[in-house]
Amino acid sequence: MLAITGPSGSGKSTLLGLLAGLDRPTSGRVLLDGHDLSALGEDERARLRSERVGFVFQSFHLIPTLTALENVQVPLELRGEDARGRAAELVERVGLKDRAHHYPAQLSGGEQQRVAVARAFVNRPKLLFADEPTGNLDAANGQNVVALLAELNREIGTTVVLVTHEPELAARADRVLRLRDGAIAEDAR
Repeated sequence: MLAITGPSGSGKSTLLGLLAGLDRPTSGRVLLDGHDLSALGEDERARLRSERVGFVFQSFHLIPTLTALENVQVPLELRGEDARGRAAELVERVGLKDRAHHYPAQLSGGEQQRVAVARAFVNRPKLLFADEPTGNLDAANGQNVVALLAELNREIGTTVVLVTHEPELAARADRVLRLRDGAIAEDAR
């Protein structure tokens, strides 16, 4: 687990966007699982992300017209895979078995973020990017989401790269990059 920290405007979210292939660098190269992202077209980058990457965002990005279970199923269905069993398993793992058929508007912020975590892990990604995953949560729900990310990181073997302002969350990471003015100011293990 890698945490990227730093003050606002230091380049944390920009770095995450570059690493995920959502943005293109103005110079240099970004390699993701041996693929040079800057050499790939948008469709090729999207396919690579769908096969190898998961995302957890601060604002959840759940589809409001789909239930919790259906939101978790989406990444697998987009790949043409049978999604129901794996999605149901993850919804249960994040503690939402009894809320699986509720829509996002019927869920608390902590529940919505747990749905987002389940969705991010449903395709067993090699790499998961989390941008301020606890930023919209109270302390208790934030701790639950952090524990869940760490647990799934260990069990599935997914590398987690997260951006955070929270020292407690960064302290749980194996490595911490502190950015300042768009550059790495500290690399702590």
